[in-house]
Amino acid sequence: MAKVTVAYRWSDRKRIIFGLPWTFTKYAATDDKLIVRTGFLNIKEEEIRLYRIMDFTLKRTLFQRMWGTGTIHVESADRSTPQLDIENIKNPDAVKNMLSDMVEEERVKKRVAGREYMSDNDEDME
Repeated sequence: MAKVTVAYRWSDRKRIIFGLPWTFTKYAATDDKLIVRTGFLNIKEEEIRLYRIMDFTLKRTLFQRMWGTGTIHVESADRSTPQLDIENIKNPDAVKNMLSDMVEEERVKKRVAGREYMSDNDEDME
């Protein structure tokens, strides 16, 4: 069987003390998926199709700002992973913007329209 190589558009590791990548959590994005791989002996790999991602939120604590890291919270329509945190990564602003653009590209390619969920009481919001 031939080994398949995957072209990542972005990859990083979860960082801890002083912003150093001393963990066994790896993040990666391909043209159509966001992948999170955790563990050393027992490995767990989760993936979310980019077109299923609904929203990103960037969070940065004081210490994360000091070390140039941040956490991106992902909301998705994926049943097995409705929420995901991409924790303590470098250049979180650039990564969030890149992922957001990739999600939009994938939605256009797959002709998927995002749906906003609104309450029945829209007049209460005015």
